[in-house]
Amino acid sequence: MSYFMKGVKCHSPVICKVTGSLFKAHTLKNLFSINEQQFKIARASSQLSSEQANSYNYVVVGAGSAGCVLANRLTEDPLSTVLLLEAGPKDTLLGSKRLMWKIHMPAALTYNLCDEKYNWCYHTTPQKHMDNRTMYWPRGRVWGGSSSLNAMVYVRGHAEDYNRWSREGAQGWDYEHCLPYFKKAQTHELGPDQYRGGNGPLHVSRGKTNHPLHQAFLEATQAVGYPFTDDMNGYQQEGFGWMDMTIHQGQRWSTASAYLRPAISRPNLSVAEKTLVTKILFQGTKCIGVEYVKNGQRKKVFANKEVILSGGAINSPQLLMLSGIGNADDLKKLGIPVVCHLPGVGQNLQDHLEVYVQQKCTKPITLYSAQRPLNMVRIGLEWLWKFTGMGASAHLESGGFIRSEPGVPHPDIQFHFLPSQVIDHGRVASTTEAYQVHVGPMRSTSVGWLKLKSTDPNDHPIIEPNYLSTERDIWEFRQCVKFTREIFAQKAFEKFRGPEIQPGNHVQSDEEIDAFIRQKADSAYHPSCTCKMGQPSDSTAVVDPQTKVIGVENLRVVDASIMPSVVTGNLNAPTIMIAEKAADIIKGLPSLQEKNVPVYKPKTLETQR
Repeated sequence: MSYFMKGVKCHSPVICKVTGSLFKAHTLKNLFSINEQQFKIARASSQLSSEQANSYNYVVVGAGSAGCVLANRLTEDPLSTVLLLEAGPKDTLLGSKRLMWKIHMPAALTYNLCDEKYNWCYHTTPQKHMDNRTMYWPRGRVWGGSSSLNAMVYVRGHAEDYNRWSREGAQGWDYEHCLPYFKKAQTHELGPDQYRGGNGPLHVSRGKTNHPLHQAFLEATQAVGYPFTDDMNGYQQEGFGWMDMTIHQGQRWSTASAYLRPAISRPNLSVAEKTLVTKILFQGTKCIGVEYVKNGQRKKVFANKEVILSGGAINSPQLLMLSGIGNADDLKKLGIPVVCHLPGVGQNLQDHLEVYVQQKCTKPITLYSAQRPLNMVRIGLEWLWKFTGMGASAHLESGGFIRSEPGVPHPDIQFHFLPSQVIDHGRVASTTEAYQVHVGPMRSTSVGWLKLKSTDPNDHPIIEPNYLSTERDIWEFRQCVKFTREIFAQKAFEKFRGPEIQPGNHVQSDEEIDAFIRQKADSAYHPSCTCKMGQPSDSTAVVDPQTKVIGVENLRVVDASIMPSVVTGNLNAPTIMIAEKAADIIKGLPSLQEKNVPVYKPKTLETQR
């Protein structure tokens, strides 16, 4: 700058002084302007590099049954970076499963159904068709999610469930496109076949106890005319047989064990526990990341490809609504800025309701004696030492599926048999030698909803399942009780059968059975369908068949909430299948497909069995 000043001739001292002052002022202004621009650029650059350092290709919300699958499959590509966020803790202590025996010992499953450390402990609204009872809904809040809390029953559902999904708008989710993903996930201890997988991370086994009450149950079901099926997840769901279970070498085989731990050492996978995601971040309608709270601090993390919600049928719609995606009228009432009006969020809530029919046992062979303190210690020590013994089973080893009446094309009632008595979700100790059946309808016509209670992410949403709101559901439950009593009355149970505990012999008329159902039926813990998959033209759909949230960019939901309708059976296996299939969609791979796989159909629909 001094070089230019040297060429200036001043003929007047005053003019020269003024000119010099003006030049200096102009020069200083330019300097300040340049410095300010450089500062802004530097600050933006610093912010960008900070965001890049805090940025991943994919952010997966929820390390449950679906999230663990996605974390594993998406990081198979070493160039894909994934951050998995879980609100709950790890499922191990100091890296040990034995120190977290309440999760990993199959027989200890009821402990965590009531432990807030690993469980969201939801409750419904008072149910007006069930004597105004508030229903308890345990959901997993730990690595593995509900697969770390459930009864480890592996049931896929019926082939027609998935063909129905396709008709309901989930194109590409029919049975021939879903079966390969069930197989891809699975290693069955009986080996692979046309229906079973033999090389997947999810180990599936059969019960080992060979308990005489399970044998009696299966004999009794055949005596009343139901078929025996050697694989209710294979060719023939209809009938009774041995249940498949997610138990491997005497341990619960959750998705944390099957999918997350094998991938945890990959440099492109990061996992954070005790991290509550509070909001999805948007630029307009483009999803760019999430906000979360960890150790009391609020932070942000960014996704340069996609955010994937895998929080389950309650948490995923709750987070969508908290972030401005849902029914615009409901969001405005709470003062939440609307990002996308999507009225289906939180609607279409479906669940399975079940009831326990219990019978006293005249012989001391049930699990009652195993619940005495000294026996519990002995069973626990054997499991801790060798992962064997009575602690290595969840004991729900037999069960089945039947049709409620002639004309029903495939099973709509499910049975689990247990050589023990369960009271109040296992929160009350068994009182006697007894056995029971868990029984309930599979395709109830009662449909509910959930909505936000407030804008506080820590507040549980309002859950309204609307149980038993139709005459059809009441009739089906009545049939459930009658069919179970018929089975328990067979000769196979003669040497074991004591008085009926519940409903009790005083409950005989339809009105009395209906009253018993209202008083005693409870959730089977299968909430689903609250972010329904369907076509974008369907005003009730939340995600499209590619699992993308309709109306926004870079956001998916992958969990049980995207089921268009609830399946015929337990939900863990179908949720894992959904995540396996979604992982291929996200990777841009063509869907696996197996055409013309045979599925059993009854010889006639003119009879119920």
